[in-house]
Amino acid sequence: MPASRITITLREDLVARIDRLERNRSRFIADAVERELHRRLRDELRRSLDAPHPESLDVAEEGLPAYGDALPSEPTDLVDPAEGVRVAWRDGAGWSRAEEP
Repeated sequence: MPASRITITLREDLVARIDRLERNRSRFIADAVERELHRRLRDELRRSLDAPHPESLDVAEEGLPAYGDALPSEPTDLVDPAEGVRVAWRDGAGWSRAEEP
């Protein structure tokens, strides 16, 4: 993956501590940034799980089978036929052009 050169400012004592452990500062800092980004994504997911969207709670309370049973049994139009191409979901085939009525 292509790299971008950036300039950052660190305290001298922090740079000295990095240099004692690692010869390649850039790799060390890149690894640290990757770990921090991953940690923040995990924290964001935890917050999302702790405070889910209200509709998610409804689905969880009903259960996934009940949610699936509530969906229309026939394919539904996703696009107004007068405005675009009609498409429908077909089991085993995925999204495809819907037949004309």
